[in-house]
Amino acid sequence: MGKKKQKIVLPPELPPEIPDEAVEVSDEDVRFVAENREYTGFLSNLDTKSINKHVTRVADVKEDDLESLYEKRIRKRSLDKEAEEHGLEVDPVDALPVKTLDGKLYYRTVPKATQKSESEDTDEANSNKDGGTDASVVRLTKAEKRAKLKKMRKEAKRQAKEGAEVEEIEKIPQAEALDEVRKDMTAEEDNEKKKFRLAELGTALLTDPELNIKSLKEMLEISKDGDRDIVVLALKSLLAVFRDIIPGYRIRLPTEKEQEMKVSKAIKKMRFYESTLLSAYKAYIQKLIAVEKQAVYKRVAVRCICTLLEAVPHFNFRESLLAAVIRNISSEDDVSRKLCCSTVKSLFTNEGKHGGEATVEAVQMIADLVKDHDCQLHPDSIEVFMSLTFDEDLGKRETRDADNKFKSKNSKRKNLKELKESVANEKKKARKEMMSKTREEVTAELKAASLTTDVTERRRMQSDVLSAVFQTFFRVLKQALRPRSEAGSSPQAPGSHPLLAPCLNGIGKFCQLIDLDFMSDLMNYLRKLAGSGNNSGDSSMDGSACLTVSERLQCCIAAFKVMRNNLDALNVDLQDFFVQLYNLIIEYRPGRDKGQILAEALKIMLCDDRQHDMQRAAAFIKRLATFSLCFGSAESLAALVTVKHLLQKNVKCRNLLENDAGGGSVSGVIAKYQPYATDPNLSGALASVLWEMNLLSKHYHPAVSTMASNVCMLSTGDSQVYQSNKSPQQAFKELSLEQESFIVKSDPKSSGTKRKKGSASLEHISTGSDLDFTAQIDENDVRKKLSEHYLLLHDIAENERLRGELARTTLSLKLHEQYKKQKKRRT
Repeated sequence: MGKKKQKIVLPPELPPEIPDEAVEVSDEDVRFVAENREYTGFLSNLDTKSINKHVTRVADVKEDDLESLYEKRIRKRSLDKEAEEHGLEVDPVDALPVKTLDGKLYYRTVPKATQKSESEDTDEANSNKDGGTDASVVRLTKAEKRAKLKKMRKEAKRQAKEGAEVEEIEKIPQAEALDEVRKDMTAEEDNEKKKFRLAELGTALLTDPELNIKSLKEMLEISKDGDRDIVVLALKSLLAVFRDIIPGYRIRLPTEKEQEMKVSKAIKKMRFYESTLLSAYKAYIQKLIAVEKQAVYKRVAVRCICTLLEAVPHFNFRESLLAAVIRNISSEDDVSRKLCCSTVKSLFTNEGKHGGEATVEAVQMIADLVKDHDCQLHPDSIEVFMSLTFDEDLGKRETRDADNKFKSKNSKRKNLKELKESVANEKKKARKEMMSKTREEVTAELKAASLTTDVTERRRMQSDVLSAVFQTFFRVLKQALRPRSEAGSSPQAPGSHPLLAPCLNGIGKFCQLIDLDFMSDLMNYLRKLAGSGNNSGDSSMDGSACLTVSERLQCCIAAFKVMRNNLDALNVDLQDFFVQLYNLIIEYRPGRDKGQILAEALKIMLCDDRQHDMQRAAAFIKRLATFSLCFGSAESLAALVTVKHLLQKNVKCRNLLENDAGGGSVSGVIAKYQPYATDPNLSGALASVLWEMNLLSKHYHPAVSTMASNVCMLSTGDSQVYQSNKSPQQAFKELSLEQESFIVKSDPKSSGTKRKKGSASLEHISTGSDLDFTAQIDENDVRKKLSEHYLLLHDIAENERLRGELARTTLSLKLHEQYKKQKKRRT
């Protein structure tokens, strides 16, 4: 235990020092001291020296810390004052934090400078204490006191500036957060006000358009807002308003001379209404076209443009709307493309709204679009031509109208003569003439109101549409026939003609309207395209663009449609197309090519034809039977339906069903069947037997097996009645739909009792109440299993090779060691 430190008792504070000259002693005080000496005698006995020594002593620092205690007291008072000025120091643990608007927490504390100065002072006092000197004992000069006071004032100013900066930094994020919140609140309020304003303006315009026509400008101003929702709402509101208030006629603004003329107030009001409506409508269309280029508003703008064009195709600025629709008819966006295509189709089908003028403009724009993009567009861009309708009886109607006019003129003349002879009164005559004039005026007005066009004008527009359509079709055919060297540096891949399929469909539909002068060129194009395949060995076709099997089949189909629709005017040999079909049956692949096109080709070229050459019919029967063994059930059924049609029409071809030793009984010119012949007339199919029917009668699908059995039951007699059945297209469609949910049923009796040793899993499947299992096989699983199998085989082969190399290496090392040993022995 150390010595306990003695507690220091501070002496009382001395009274203020007063100089001796300022002290005044009165006579009464002297008299009082003289009379009472027994009470005041202790004053004479006071030891003034010891008292002065105790008060003004300079003691050792270790023993007496009086001066340091005085300095600490003064320092504590200054700190208290600063704390009152700058804020009290609060412990963060005991006090609650303050949360700002931006979500930050902070504690209110005294600035660090004060704490630092206090810690420095205490450290200095301690260091002085340890060093044996006390700074408070040292007497400072006046200059040092002034410098110290000046330094303290500078420190106080610096601390005050730092505190103000800290407060400003803390206030800045709060102010920013408040400004953002206020802006958001004001923006939401403004949006709500704009929405309500749009609703009010739209309702007012729909209620009374003539009175509130000026509101369109305000709605257009709102559509220029920066907020997306407001812009979309404004565009849709304007669309609803324009659809309702646009008149059923085309507005023509008055000329300068007409404006100078004096008119009534009603006409002025009508002119003001029409001019304001037309200017607002023009501004709205310009806004839609400008906004349509932005990805954010593209779909909304396209929908508004299509709706306007479909609703009011007769009104002004139709050309701008139609140009925007045709520009997006081949868009990559499916929604925009379908909207534009449906709008163009509605224009083609509803020509009563615009009198056919919009149809002519749309077809010409599509033709220019195909030309500009070199036929590299989406198929929908010319597939809309399938909605066109043409009147083939315009010439007949014109002649009928002329005859009716001539008859009416003659009847009128006769009536006039009778009237002249019978009516003698001039008043009655004038009345009759006036009535006839009024009737003519009424009929003219009714004709104008019914939007019926003249026959000559109708014929002109129809000829313009036909010329643009067939110009587009022939351009697509020429582009498909273009050699690869002219098509560009990169060779064209198969299927790089997206417009060829709809072009061929359009040729097949409108071929009866083609001029006969172009028919021979068209058939030559189709013949060349049908022969330009991937596997063509002809050197002349090496430079041609390659077409897929489906496209070549469509060329054959189009050629037969053209031939049949112009049967009276054409005399064309279709043998080349039969040869192409005979070769395309082998090149067909189910996953790559379209089965419905093959079924259509079989129907048009083989089933619908009246009569075939016996050798050619036999060749197609044999090839289709072979084809049925290799592909899916839908294609097989379509082929078997065609085989049945051919066998029913060609009685002699039924000899293929006989199983003679040397083949069919009718061998024809070629005595041996050539399965790889490219020409059906040179195949010698009559010398073969339809042994495929026996296998197909055991097909897993009941429809295919039933059809094969029916074909086998056909006899060779001529007296057999023709049995009508469904077409290959119907058979393919029905079976392709049923194939998705088809389930194969296994017969437990048909499954033999003899099984191999590794067929335990099959026995487990076959035993049980439910013997049905789905025939659907996942190609990905099969591919995965096969890849794993072949990888395993590859690894086994690689291991065997590595083991052989290891054996050879070890053998060579052993031989080398033996050689060394023999060499040592010799030495």
